[in-house]
Amino acid sequence: MNDIAVITGTTHGIGFVTSRELAKAGLTVVMLCRDLAGAARTRQAILATVPQANVHTIHCDLASLASVRESAATVRRDFGRIGWLINNAGMVSTWRKTSVDGFELTFATNHLGPFLLTELLRERMADQGRIINLASRAHYKARTLDLTGIADLGARYSGTAAYSRSKLANVMHTFALARRLSGASGVTVNCLHPGVVATNLLPRWLRLIKPILSPNIIDAERGARTTLYLALSPDVAGVSGRYFDEFQKEQRALELAYDVRLQERLWEASARWVALRTAPVPS
Repeated sequence: MNDIAVITGTTHGIGFVTSRELAKAGLTVVMLCRDLAGAARTRQAILATVPQANVHTIHCDLASLASVRESAATVRRDFGRIGWLINNAGMVSTWRKTSVDGFELTFATNHLGPFLLTELLRERMADQGRIINLASRAHYKARTLDLTGIADLGARYSGTAAYSRSKLANVMHTFALARRLSGASGVTVNCLHPGVVATNLLPRWLRLIKPILSPNIIDAERGARTTLYLALSPDVAGVSGRYFDEFQKEQRALELAYDVRLQERLWEASARWVALRTAPVPS
């Protein structure tokens, strides 16, 4: 399998640890980041630990569909077949904000950007390649997936609800993509909950008191374990369309996530929103 690993969101937390460990494993790491200065610091930190590392940085703002297209074009132009595509980056907005394309910001960043990036790079995946989507246990709180409010959530906006919905979309995207990849070059796709990790997604005050608050809030080193397991372990070779927890164990996702009709509605809507032509795949 090709040794190129493309990963989003590497300037801190799980993304940094994952990039470092993939470099240690001898992979060529291509980091797609909104903050190029931060990405450069990440690259230098990795090189300080792994002097022989082959690490590249490309600008990519997942909240901008134009930026996603540009970064995907750069990857296709400058690199060969992709062995790993890790959709790691994520965010949560406390206040209602919209992306440059007019979509609710959390959904745009956590789902629409990764969805488009994956589709633009899918044909470049190597045989036996692995696609990994960082979801979250928060998806269990999304009791419905209302696709009518993506562009306008109005006064009823809730940052927690928006995040949960985006993570449910990650899980459903994984399951729908697994059907489309079935039997094609052995490329697999899985998603995961990394744990409640003390990263920039947590409020600053919560990160400060996390040692006394709860032993269930883990650091990025532990938070990266399931991503690295899905990326490197021979135990999951050929495993696809599954959801894993922070202990590298397969778990049952929210029942709603297995609704194939809803998966296809999400897929068709996402393709329409990102102006991508794709045909639905029946169950």
